[in-house]
Amino acid sequence: MDAEASTDSVQQDMFTVLHGQPAPVVTRWSYRSEDPFAITLAVRTRQDRWVEWLVARDLVREALDAAAGEGDIRMSPQVVQGYDIVEIEIRSTDGRAVLEVDRDLLRHFVDSTAELVAFGDEPTRMDLDGEIAKLTASAG
Repeated sequence: MDAEASTDSVQQDMFTVLHGQPAPVVTRWSYRSEDPFAITLAVRTRQDRWVEWLVARDLVREALDAAAGEGDIRMSPQVVQGYDIVEIEIRSTDGRAVLEVDRDLLRHFVDSTAELVAFGDEPTRMDLDGEIAKLTASAG
């Protein structure tokens, strides 16, 4: 599936295998330059709802070549029946899901995000003082 890009965001839908299930599910990967550290991973449910997770862009990038992540989201490159994939394990208090996505498609998406914001340039794209002010104002 092709990536849709604008000057400030990129989005790509991909067929993903939910471990142990015969039919693929659709996942939507989104990145916005205004939130340069995060990628949104959304999974479409059978009821046509989207369930979303925010994932560190660095974690997704690292997972293309090596196991990455701690806690609720872990990713690792695998070869399954001759296919290069990235296995994504998502945990919550309700359970666990394992997704498998084509590694080349994911790499293409990550490369598209770097065209918007180069790796290492994320801090220059955010108003960190403004974000801190929002957080401290909402805590008071």
